[in-house]
Amino acid sequence: MTSPADRLPQFVIAGAPKAGTTALHAALATHPGLYLSPVKEPKYYLTDGRPPPRSGQRGPGDAHSAREWIWRREDYLALFAGAPAGAVRGESTPFYLYDRAAQARLAADVPAIKVVAVVRDPVDRAWSNWVHLRADGLEPEADFGTAVGLEDRRVAEGWAPFWHYRRLGRYGEQVRDLLRCVPREQVLLLRYRQVVDTPAETLDRVSAFLGVEPGRAHAVPPENVKPHVADTTRYRALSRLVRAGAVLGSFAPPQAWRQASRPLVAALHAGRTPRPPMPVEVRREVLEPLLADIALLEELTGESFDDWKGDTGRGDFRSRATTVTPPSDPVGGATG
Repeated sequence: MTSPADRLPQFVIAGAPKAGTTALHAALATHPGLYLSPVKEPKYYLTDGRPPPRSGQRGPGDAHSAREWIWRREDYLALFAGAPAGAVRGESTPFYLYDRAAQARLAADVPAIKVVAVVRDPVDRAWSNWVHLRADGLEPEADFGTAVGLEDRRVAEGWAPFWHYRRLGRYGEQVRDLLRCVPREQVLLLRYRQVVDTPAETLDRVSAFLGVEPGRAHAVPPENVKPHVADTTRYRALSRLVRAGAVLGSFAPPQAWRQASRPLVAALHAGRTPRPPMPVEVRREVLEPLLADIALLEELTGESFDDWKGDTGRGDFRSRATTVTPPSDPVGGATG
């Protein structure tokens, strides 16, 4: 018999959403010395042992998504029951970096927890987040800048964290608060561009941080890259069906609505178009309130994030330039 502590994760990939966490999870799962939970985002530490409250599920699709959260402890422990003896256990829930209560629960439950966090140009991250929700027919606002401008109202109305476009990119505040819960040596901060541009070196860094042999994990093709979909009459009709179906789907088993919605989402994705460049004035408007937080991140890590402060973003997963990034260290942290 094993104790519950022997079935808890020893590390988490804690964030940020749309910063390569899916690719990193899949790649680390190829390492024979690691065991990644078969459910990629269990979200257990976002809960307090009860179902997520409806008050935080007011956005399109939120209530349906919340039905997939694993909030029962026995169900969470069962995720790691298949871990081979000696394997280092981990899971990935990108919102752990953002949710301060989750940080506290995680640190209290697993004091030795190791946390891997990936940060990305916060405007690019928000843009990718919006593209993701548009591609799935959930984001009703066709203009990115307007959607970001609606954030405060949506937060007040109880839309779930994935709609918090700008807030999710306040990494300085998030890392500061994480370091109040978890010792600095147990936190590894990566750059999104390292995950994409230099995957072998990055996987070796993560392996060393987790105490397993380097050179055994390998990158896999990205699974979570959403297409940009044009705002056409057809798109608007299909997306209305998706949002209505998501409401109904919140009363059905999660897999039932996922299966039923698949043809609709595929039809939406058939309208894909090249992702247009973000207008400079929109980037500046989204970025300006984040500059103080970027400065805080620089202070915490001792590294420069000047490349986030310009008028041009760093690009999406498919269009990333293949520049080589030098290695970096645990918090104090990401280079370039």
